[in-house]
Amino acid sequence: MKTFLLIASFPDSLIKFRGPLLQALLAKGLDVHVAAPDLAGVQDIREELEALGITLHEIGLKRTGTNPVADMGTMAELWRLMRRIRPDYVLGYTIKPVIYGSLAAWLAGVPNRFSLVTGLGYAFTGEASGKRGLLRKLIQRLYRFGLSKSRKVFFQNPDDQALFRELGLLPASVPSCVVNGSGVDVADYSLAPLPEKPSFLLIARLLGDKGVREYAKAASKVRAQHPQASFKLVGWIDDNPDAIAQHELDEWVSSGALEFLGKLADVRPAIADCNVYVLPSYREGTPRTVLEAMAMGRPVITTDAPGCRETVTDGDNGFLVPVKAVDELAAAMVRFIETPELVDKMGQRSRQVAEQKYDVHRVNEFMLGEMGIE
Repeated sequence: MKTFLLIASFPDSLIKFRGPLLQALLAKGLDVHVAAPDLAGVQDIREELEALGITLHEIGLKRTGTNPVADMGTMAELWRLMRRIRPDYVLGYTIKPVIYGSLAAWLAGVPNRFSLVTGLGYAFTGEASGKRGLLRKLIQRLYRFGLSKSRKVFFQNPDDQALFRELGLLPASVPSCVVNGSGVDVADYSLAPLPEKPSFLLIARLLGDKGVREYAKAASKVRAQHPQASFKLVGWIDDNPDAIAQHELDEWVSSGALEFLGKLADVRPAIADCNVYVLPSYREGTPRTVLEAMAMGRPVITTDAPGCRETVTDGDNGFLVPVKAVDELAAAMVRFIETPELVDKMGQRSRQVAEQKYDVHRVNEFMLGEMGIE
């Protein structure tokens, strides 16, 4: 029996984003292992994975830390783990598992080393100056070294793939391909009836780069014209240099601009309670929340930005607006309020696109084929 090791930086993603992939690997007869930090604190996730027959390994990876000594310790820890379990395949996703997982797998002699770039994150968005500019240079160097040890690299949109090639972060000798995001289980995220009153929703970590501030500003503008409209926000303040401040969130809620629902384990009721899904992000891999909303038959307003633009054909299943463009974002919202028939029409198209392009089983079958797992 061959062994597969998946390396993650955030345990919550293991079920929501990679659960179907893990099950697909098990169905192929592989011995599946997962390495991630903070597993001790997520008993429900741990029990669900162990019930599937997956072996879990706690690692000391710090998702947002920039301490090189700690990161070298994580790489050494991964190397020791791989020397012990002798995986035939290793796949890391998000920055640190990709970089340090690839290097550790190379040093440990793992024959099949794969990387999944799910988005570029804080260091690649915004101004390339000051602390963020230095961090960007460091991460690019690390990516260049780590990805040179991968056998194949998966990207979730063509813009990220092109950028990595253009910047020389991915050597010409290493093949790559684009997958349609993490996919969505269109059976679990089924069509839901539309509510009567206009209601908009954003689900995101509360970061500036997710366009949360633009969403709040646009909500205030639209409510001045259409006070019957509601604007809901699901998420949490993340441990990230780009995080929204608590006082900003409090001000949006107290002013009536936004209704904050907090962090939800299951976002489907929130999606069912909205007419239109909104994601004004500056850049994504492929946004999972958009796929979930599409599967449930919701039109989408998102930005004409890498990763986001792949999910929406402007005027077909939603609208694309420029990054940071509050006025254009507000105008797109008003258009749905004043032309309500668009909501149903574009929502139906979203569902069709989700079924045809983003079904998780099709996405995972493609990935397994590209990794040579038949």
